[in-house]
Amino acid sequence: MTADGGQESALTLAARRLDQAVSRLQQRLSARLAEVQTHAGGAFDEDRARLAADLDAARARERELEDAGAAASAALSAAIAEIRVALSQEAA
Repeated sequence: MTADGGQESALTLAARRLDQAVSRLQQRLSARLAEVQTHAGGAFDEDRARLAADLDAARARERELEDAGAAASAALSAAIAEIRVALSQEAA
């Protein structure tokens, strides 16, 4: 202990105030970090949902195009068959 007990107690009081200020700062930083992570997680979920919807729409469009391609192929096959029949009738 120093000869002046008042000075030591002022130093101890200042150290306590500093510890309390650091604790408050840590709490605020933790709260802010949690807030940022929550917001970032929400944005990620929104992006994920949007991408899933886009993927579903692309798959639906792919099925439509496959169906249209199959219908066009069938129509082309029928047209070829009709042309062959017509050509064979002319040849006969």
